[in-house]
Amino acid sequence: MTTDVTFTDLTGTELDDARAIERALRGCGRLGVAFSGGVDSAVLLAVAVRALGPEQVVALLAVSPSLARDELAIARAVAAQAGARLIEFETFEGERADYRANGADRCYHCKTELFERIDDHIVAEQGLDAVAYGENADDAVAPDRPGARAATEHAVLRPLAEAGVTKDRVRALARALGLSVADKPAAPCLASRIPHGQAVTPEKLREIDEAEHALRVLGFSDARVRHHGDIARVEVPLAELSRFADDGVRQQALRAIKAAGFGHVTVDLAGLQSGLFTLQVVGKRG
Repeated sequence: MTTDVTFTDLTGTELDDARAIERALRGCGRLGVAFSGGVDSAVLLAVAVRALGPEQVVALLAVSPSLARDELAIARAVAAQAGARLIEFETFEGERADYRANGADRCYHCKTELFERIDDHIVAEQGLDAVAYGENADDAVAPDRPGARAATEHAVLRPLAEAGVTKDRVRALARALGLSVADKPAAPCLASRIPHGQAVTPEKLREIDEAEHALRVLGFSDARVRHHGDIARVEVPLAELSRFADDGVRQQALRAIKAAGFGHVTVDLAGLQSGLFTLQVVGKRG
C-alpha cells in the first residue's frame, strides 16, 4: 500500500502525523503491537494496520490480575475496530518479588515481564520481526514512567514518540480514524492504586477492580479506588464529585465498595489524580 491510498480519509495535521508514524515503521517487517486498548496503543495499531497491511500486524494483549475487567472488554472491541488480529497471553508479574514490593520502579518490572514474555513465547510463534508500544512524545519526557527503561532494554520500538506525536495529537488522530477510544481517559494498571512500599497482591487487585467496576456501573466516567488497607479512597473527576450528594448514588457506591472487601470508604475532594503515588515518590507532588 502507498501512503496516499492508506490515509486518503485523513487531512491536515492528522495526515502528517499518520505519515510520520508510518515512516517510523518502515522496514520493520511483521509487527507485534503491545496493546492495552488505550488511545495510544489503539492509534499505533490502527496506523500500523493501514500502513503495513492487516496480515503484517498483530495486537498483543497481556492478561493478568492487574488488568481491569472493563479494560479487557474495551481492548477486545478496539482491536476488532482497528482490523487487527488479537493475541491474548498471560503475564506473571505477580510472581516477581520486585513487582510485589511495589517500589517506584514497579512499572519497570511489569514491563520487563511483558517484553520478556513476548520475546520468549510470542516473537517466534508469530514470526514477528519487531515489537512496538504506544509511548507518545509527552511520555518520552515524563518523570514517572520507569517502564520505558524496559522497552529500551528489549529494543521495543516507539513509533509515536519517534514521530513526535504528543498526547493531544494522538487523540486528534484517533478521532480522525474513528476510534471509539479517542477520548477515553488514561487507565493505568490496577496496581497503581496501591501506595508504593505496600505489597501488590491478587486480593488487593481484585478489590480495586470490583470497586471501580461498581462506580462505572453507577455512571462515573472515570474512577480510581486507592487501596489503603481497610480504607478505600475514591477519586472521580471533579465535575462528578457532586453526584455523591445524591443519597441513592452514595448508598449504592458505599454498598458496592464495601462488598468488594473494604471496611471504610472515603471520597477525595481533590478529585481524580493520575499518577499520584509515583509522582509523590519522585518529588513532583505533595
